[in-house]
Amino acid sequence: MRATVLTISTSRAGGEADDESGDRLTELARRLGAEAVDHEVLTDDQELIESRLRHWADAQQCELILTTGGTGLAPTDVTPEATAAVIDRPAPGIAEAIRRASEPHTELWMLSRGLAGARSSTLIVNLPGSPASIDQTAPVLLKALPHALALLRGERGGH
Repeated sequence: MRATVLTISTSRAGGEADDESGDRLTELARRLGAEAVDHEVLTDDQELIESRLRHWADAQQCELILTTGGTGLAPTDVTPEATAAVIDRPAPGIAEAIRRASEPHTELWMLSRGLAGARSSTLIVNLPGSPASIDQTAPVLLKALPHALALLRGERGGH
C-alpha cells in the first residue's frame, strides 16, 4: 500500500517549527501497512490543499492520505473544507472516532472539525495538528482503517 502524509501548517511550511505531527503520521501509516509513505508540508491554502489531495489520490493513486493540521476554528483552518471539496463519499464515523479518542485527553476535543472520506479508492483522513492527538487516536485508527482500506480495494468479508 502507498500512503501520503500532508502536514497543513503555514508555520511548518516556512520552516518555523519541526513537523513532529507529520513524522508521527508517517509512522502510523507504516503501522497500517504502507510500504511507501510520501510526505509534504503545505501552507494553509484551501486551493493548494485540494490540488494536492487530488494529485495524490488521482495521479499517484495512493490508497491512504492522512492529513495533520488545519482542522480547528481559526480562519486559516481550511483542511476540512478542502477535504469536503474532493471526497466522493464521506466516512463520518472515522472523524467522530478521532474526536471521541481525544475527549479524555483535552477539553477542546469538540473544536476539531476534521473529516474523513473516500475519493474513488483513496481514503482521506484529517487529524488534528497536535502530535499528542495522533498518539491518542492511533489505537482506534489501527483497528478500523485496515478494514476500510480493504473495502475500498473491493475486498469483501469480515463484517
